[in-house]
Amino acid sequence: MMAVNKGSTLLKLCVAVVLAALITASALFPIAGGSAYLFARTADEFGAASQSVITKDAPAVTTITDINDQPIAWLYDQRRVNVPSDRISSAMKQALVSVEDRRFYEHGGVDWKGTLRAAVKNFVSGSVQEGASTIEQQLIKNHTLLVEAENESERRAATATDYGRKFREIRIARDLEDELSKDEILTKYLNLVPFGNGAFGVEAAANTYFGVSAADLTVPQSAMLAGLVQQTSGLNPYSNPEGAKARRDNVLAAMASTGAISQEEAQAAQAEELGVLPEPQHLPQGCIAAGDRGFFCDYVISYLNAHGISPEKLKRGGFHVKTTLDPAVQDSVQASLREQASPTAPGAAEVMNVVEPGDESRKVLAMASSRVYGLDADQGQTVQPQPFTPVGNGAGSIFKIFAATAAVEKGLGIDTRFDVPRRYEASGLGSGGAEGCPPGLYCVENTGSYPPSMTLREALAKSPNTPFIRLSELVSIESVMDMAVRLGMRWYTEPGSFDGESSVKDYVTKHKLGSFVLGPTAVNNLELSNVGATLASNGRWCEPSPIESITDAKGKALALDVPPCEQAVEPGVAHAIANALSEDSVHGTAEEAAKTMNWEGPVAAKTGTTESNQSSAFLGFTGGLAGSVYAYNDTPTVTELCTSPLRQCPSGDLFGGREPARTWFGAINPVIDSHGGKNLPPLDPDYGPGTSITRLPNVTGMQEPEARKTLEEAGYKVEKTVASRTGQPRGIVVGVTRPDLLLRGGTVTIQVSDGSRKPTVQPRRPAPTLPDLEDLIPDFNPPPQNPPLPPLPRIPLLPRLPF
Repeated sequence: MMAVNKGSTLLKLCVAVVLAALITASALFPIAGGSAYLFARTADEFGAASQSVITKDAPAVTTITDINDQPIAWLYDQRRVNVPSDRISSAMKQALVSVEDRRFYEHGGVDWKGTLRAAVKNFVSGSVQEGASTIEQQLIKNHTLLVEAENESERRAATATDYGRKFREIRIARDLEDELSKDEILTKYLNLVPFGNGAFGVEAAANTYFGVSAADLTVPQSAMLAGLVQQTSGLNPYSNPEGAKARRDNVLAAMASTGAISQEEAQAAQAEELGVLPEPQHLPQGCIAAGDRGFFCDYVISYLNAHGISPEKLKRGGFHVKTTLDPAVQDSVQASLREQASPTAPGAAEVMNVVEPGDESRKVLAMASSRVYGLDADQGQTVQPQPFTPVGNGAGSIFKIFAATAAVEKGLGIDTRFDVPRRYEASGLGSGGAEGCPPGLYCVENTGSYPPSMTLREALAKSPNTPFIRLSELVSIESVMDMAVRLGMRWYTEPGSFDGESSVKDYVTKHKLGSFVLGPTAVNNLELSNVGATLASNGRWCEPSPIESITDAKGKALALDVPPCEQAVEPGVAHAIANALSEDSVHGTAEEAAKTMNWEGPVAAKTGTTESNQSSAFLGFTGGLAGSVYAYNDTPTVTELCTSPLRQCPSGDLFGGREPARTWFGAINPVIDSHGGKNLPPLDPDYGPGTSITRLPNVTGMQEPEARKTLEEAGYKVEKTVASRTGQPRGIVVGVTRPDLLLRGGTVTIQVSDGSRKPTVQPRRPAPTLPDLEDLIPDFNPPPQNPPLPPLPRIPLLPRLPF
């Protein structure tokens, strides 16, 4: 029996030797054709694999910071921070080499002696009894597992205990030795391998267990970490401190035996406790840990995904994303939101964004919600992207800005006066609206009483409905919709944004929906904020962006593909609308809120509320800041909202001059002085009466063809009437008449002389003068007067009687 066992053992030994020799030979020499039976890869494939190890960094943590470079969030699949060799302590390098591959600096990537010994022992025993993988081989295995493997099957293959994997590692290890120095290989290894408790790489491990950087690891700390590589879970210092200490002490003994440290140093280190932190120090992961920056964090990820950097790439790329978030503005916005809206109010949420005007960029400075960014729905928390996606059922009268801007662009002045009827029935703007509307017309009525006429700036401040429906009829709903998109409401062009098939823009223009100007459509509040920024930026639109800069794991700056800025409207148009909107906080719908929140100084502003009181908004901007506040029902119900406090109620009374306006003033007042102050651009005088009037060419005195050409080149349609007896030659223009609300492109009427002479007027006889009158009156001699009568004789007085 013993003879049989000895024979069997001898046979196994012979086979093991032959197998080891084959592995060695095939690793040292190229394998021809189909004889590559140990691992079915071509030389090119091995070359690609080795290049992956050489050039690809291990997945690393991406850090998102604010404008002051303070962290907002960390994104990762593997908690790893890759560091260069000079940021890893020499004690850590010595500890790892001493315990994992003491001939590391002597072999060429493969320890042949150890490989042959391990192959024979494992084959004879019938199981894996010994390793013999060098640091290079371990690097390749871990790289395949942690960097290359994309699914469970590939992960199993990366750790399979077969000769195919060993052969692959040997072949690639040889290539590594040709391409990298020993220190580079060791650094890659220390940055790659797991150390337990969610720490990948030595920098994360040093911070997790000791709260220090890898550069500051001591000898006993390094020894403990080197010992963990063998068995991260079994030697966890928190669940098995005795085992972790024993393993650490073995590593210290190995360091002494290799001469890395003296016996005395080893003994002194072995006498120390492990010295780990009371609990492992983890790094918060994802936007959920970003607190009140959570919505902004989510926006950053969404923005980068739209510009070519996927969330998966962010979690593995080790990027440094410096954002535009201004902590002072963000904190002020969040505080004002919480003051005006409860974070737990059922079905009543309020969001706010602040962007910085600019001709070449549009930085998002703040983004917040009254809701807490979180997963506890019972406490009103949410992770829905409320501030930067379309929500609610409209911003109401704020959309009147689009009709006003379209009209001003076409030449209407902000001081133009027009009628304000209680009811207006418009043609060409769809049908329906107010009760009793005739078929084919769109009817609208005012809420409340207004003067019989107003200027455009007064109408924007007081916000009657009928003038803006008339304006939309005048300029066309297509022009109003186009203006909304140009100024910033770009989501309205997204296919399917209206009903899953049509975009909002296509549907509104196709059906000529005049109701659009009253703002009944879901709103992306970030885009609405950017409308204000466009008007504050001389009419120049830029895409809102949360990115100040982004660098990859090697510190290389990355450029994102962003759309160029566009001149949405002429600067004069933008300035005119900004000045017109400045009336709202003085004697308009935002006056009360401005006084309540102690706002003093100019601001361009507009309030808005939907007819059903399910949502309301406030848009405000100065030269340095623009922002929008949007309050809405954030449930699928159609329940109305009430004010003071913001809440759901059976009969709503919320409007944009309440919570939304108060939130805006409360948020912006504390920070406005550090962002350009309270200022608005000057008004071009032409835009008061309107450029259709001030820039209407003066053609009086021209020949008719020249006058017609001049007006048509200026964009006007021309009609003609004949003027008789003007005294001017035939064909000369003697005057121009225009409608009360003249727009560029509108019709003017020229009065052309027919050449007839002025009528002759007979001279009139001069009126007689006074001398003439005297000549006509005969001389008059009065009759002689009678002589005067003689005086009466004097009569003597009678004597006094004696009684």
